[in-house]
Amino acid sequence: MRNSRTYYVYILASGRNGTLYIGVTNDLARRVWEHREGLVPGFTRKYGIKRLVYFEAFSDIQSAIARETRLKKYKREWKMNLIQASNVEWRDLYRAIVA
Repeated sequence: MRNSRTYYVYILASGRNGTLYIGVTNDLARRVWEHREGLVPGFTRKYGIKRLVYFEAFSDIQSAIARETRLKKYKREWKMNLIQASNVEWRDLYRAIVA
């Protein structure tokens, strides 16, 4: 997962059905770790958003940014359904990406 030519769009949650955050990165494990440790000032630290509940991989940054932009425009219910479709239990996927 640390290939610099792979880009990730990810969704973090404060908990099951909690507050959501959508971001993009080229190093998913590092970026999620930064959120979990509270190293990223702003929204995620303020609201305790640390649980990786969804991510997608892309081979180019333009596609990843376009997907992030689209996801941010969708209604909350659509985002919840997207997460639920692949992560029914809202497990924190962080351990799976660093293992």
